[in-house]
Amino acid sequence: MTNGCATPSGIEPAMGRGMMRLLALALAAAALAGCAQSSVVSSKSELRQSREASLERDRPTSSVPKRRAAVVKKHTPFASQRPVVGTGTASQGIASFYTEGTKTASGEKFNTHDLTAAHPTLPFGTRLRVTNVSTGRAVTVRVNDRGPYIQGRIVDVSYSAADALGMVGKGIANVKLDVVQ
Repeated sequence: MTNGCATPSGIEPAMGRGMMRLLALALAAAALAGCAQSSVVSSKSELRQSREASLERDRPTSSVPKRRAAVVKKHTPFASQRPVVGTGTASQGIASFYTEGTKTASGEKFNTHDLTAAHPTLPFGTRLRVTNVSTGRAVTVRVNDRGPYIQGRIVDVSYSAADALGMVGKGIANVKLDVVQ
């Protein structure tokens, strides 16, 4: 006891080992806590994904659960084929229809029962008379979305408009588009 501290010779190394064990135990606990937290986060996101998938499965399988009547211009074989004053022919080509989606490019909620259409370039709100070339059936739709995104197609119409045109069975139809001002 020369400096006033009494330390038996074997105690210091034992305290060092104990501190090292305590430090190792604390690091291991911290690592496990980090792993547990990340697995909770990933299981929460997996739970959210499975919940969304479950909601998708619970939707009715019918493409259109409720039907509404659409306003259709009937084909009149002896009527004049001249365009109405104030219209212009936009184009002729293949049309398809779509029933999926929640929001349109214009920001509106998508509704398969509305007489609407997706066109790549025409301004939103433009009224189009879509005429099925093979049947002569026509319907007037309002552009509220962008598309179609399949090569060779010129317009996507809502289910209601497709039903009015008589193209639901085939899914596509050769159509003529006239812009109604």
